[in-house]
Amino acid sequence: MNIDNLKISDAMTVKLDNVLPEMPEFQEGIRRAPDRGFRLSKSQTELALKNALRYVPEEFHEQVIPEFLNELKTRGRIYGYRWYPKTRIYGKPIDEYKGQCTAAKAMQVMMDNNLDFDIALYPYELVTYGETGQVCSNWMQYQLIKKYLEVLTDEQTLVISSGHPLGIFASKKDAPRVIITNGLLIGEYDNIEDWEVAEEMGVTNYGQMTAGGLMYIGPQGIVHGTFNTLLNAGRLKLGIADDGDLTGKLFVTSGLGGMSGAQGKAAEIAKSVSIVAEVDMSRIDTRLEQGWISKLAKTPEEAVKIAQEYLDKKESTSIAYHGNIVDLLEYMNEHNVHIDLLSDQTSCHNVHEGGYNPVGITFDERTELLATDKPKFIELVDATLARHYNVIKELTAKGTYFFDYGNAFMKSVFDSGIKEISKNGVDDKDGFIWPSYVEDIMGPMLFDYGYGPFRWVCLSGKHEDLMATDKAAMDVIDPNRRYQDRDNYNWIRDAEKNQLVVGTEARILYQDAMGRVNIALEFNKLIREGKIGPVMLGRDHHDVSGTDSPFRETSNIKDGSNVTADMATQCFAGNAARGMSLIALHNGGGVGIGKSINGGFGMVLDGTELTDEIIKSAIAWDTMGGVARRNWARNEHAIETSIEYNEMRKGSDHITIPYLANEELVKNAVDKLFS
Repeated sequence: MNIDNLKISDAMTVKLDNVLPEMPEFQEGIRRAPDRGFRLSKSQTELALKNALRYVPEEFHEQVIPEFLNELKTRGRIYGYRWYPKTRIYGKPIDEYKGQCTAAKAMQVMMDNNLDFDIALYPYELVTYGETGQVCSNWMQYQLIKKYLEVLTDEQTLVISSGHPLGIFASKKDAPRVIITNGLLIGEYDNIEDWEVAEEMGVTNYGQMTAGGLMYIGPQGIVHGTFNTLLNAGRLKLGIADDGDLTGKLFVTSGLGGMSGAQGKAAEIAKSVSIVAEVDMSRIDTRLEQGWISKLAKTPEEAVKIAQEYLDKKESTSIAYHGNIVDLLEYMNEHNVHIDLLSDQTSCHNVHEGGYNPVGITFDERTELLATDKPKFIELVDATLARHYNVIKELTAKGTYFFDYGNAFMKSVFDSGIKEISKNGVDDKDGFIWPSYVEDIMGPMLFDYGYGPFRWVCLSGKHEDLMATDKAAMDVIDPNRRYQDRDNYNWIRDAEKNQLVVGTEARILYQDAMGRVNIALEFNKLIREGKIGPVMLGRDHHDVSGTDSPFRETSNIKDGSNVTADMATQCFAGNAARGMSLIALHNGGGVGIGKSINGGFGMVLDGTELTDEIIKSAIAWDTMGGVARRNWARNEHAIETSIEYNEMRKGSDHITIPYLANEELVKNAVDKLFS
């Protein structure tokens, strides 16, 4: 068969328009991604160019080839800027989208919300958060995905592979409408160097977690988890009562970008005083404008002075320090300023690609150095990591509680050559000398019970719908059951007052398995009764069962299985089998390529009885699969929760529970073997 582009075009009914769009005008003041570096060989460059041209009708190739090559050479990626939409991108009310079914229109709301100027880190480069987390790789993909979603029916499934819409295929009403995978590499090539080449060639995509999974809801998406982390760190290490708060306590950290942008807000809600270092003034401006940070300090001295003033008054505030966290910590250490809680939430999963700013240079100088002298940049990063590590050592010796906030900070320190940060002094398999926040706090105090970052979006765009869902969630929660439930009740009660919404009308609420099921059923009932419009349920991939990551989500799993990826994969497959509307499986997440496998879901509530049945099976599975795995690792609270679940779901579900070995018996037997 003689195949030419005319035959290929005639064979497709879903394709880019046969019109070459005009180049967009870029709005001043919008953050732009740095040059990612040009590292391809001549043959790889030819492939990258041909890969991008696959989306474009042949008659435009001659004109766009120079543009694509220029993007590749100057930005390190082919973004296809010419296909950037000519109207503002934001999550519009669902009825304003074209589509053949509610779920397909809901996916468009979520995708556009990810790229809203108020939400996305680098919107022109499709980066939602985390320095490199993209919805998809280029604007041709974005436009084509939108076209597929406009024709998708409720008996078809759209398959998206690392940003590329592979096509739509016949399925059934209770199958996923969209299946997404991002960045999954064969083991031998599952490293940052090979991934960078593949990404530059346009054949893989770093979806982070909820960026490529289309479930990002702005900084609100992490604020409840941050609030829970800080409050429970206080309970664990500072003697805070179960019904207490962090009044009079100082929290110091860094990062005010995507997920890290929630830190100041969460600290204020927990009633602490916080100082958050940030090198990029535009990110500070965004958080000040949104009300997610309250004060600005331009020197360490000024930051400490403001903090002390509020600590003395027993009032909470959040202070953005415009500068490097290392300078701030060294100043505080030198002047014996006591820090109660200390962490870091810069993008250390991407430490040598711009996610971490070396001390002694500005953010703009960092961007320039990345593009002009990468070896020098890496040298400065590693030197800064050493200083950062050393000052934390001194502060913790004085009584500060430091925890790794899941951003791969300690792993980056280890990889830079500082082996003493390793718990066993040799490798990273046993973890590090300081805990991950999941290892100490989130795991045993929340995940092991099944509490995790459940979230929803009111697709109508109506604020009154969000308030109705808040009330429905409060009606379901029993604040007297556990302190976690009391925290949740207070959180949702105060959500309106705390003004958490950025972008779509969305909410996050840490809930356990049956709490999620019951809240979802109540929402679906309200939709059925015509009291609210459709709702999109989801969660952060950073959850009880969504992610296998030995340095973060599974860091409190101590049976040796923390290096496996079975849980996330089973969660993904199980959600497909039970009919979630969207399922996603990614490589990397918040800790970097090769360091985790993570999965997420989206569930469109439309008021139907079929949706009720999916809620009952899928949401319970999505959470309890992770509790079951944590129980099998002999985590005490997960065992308790599994025993309770087996009784509650007798005749329907059943979890295997581990017998516990006598520690002394095992130790004595092994001692004899090795004697």
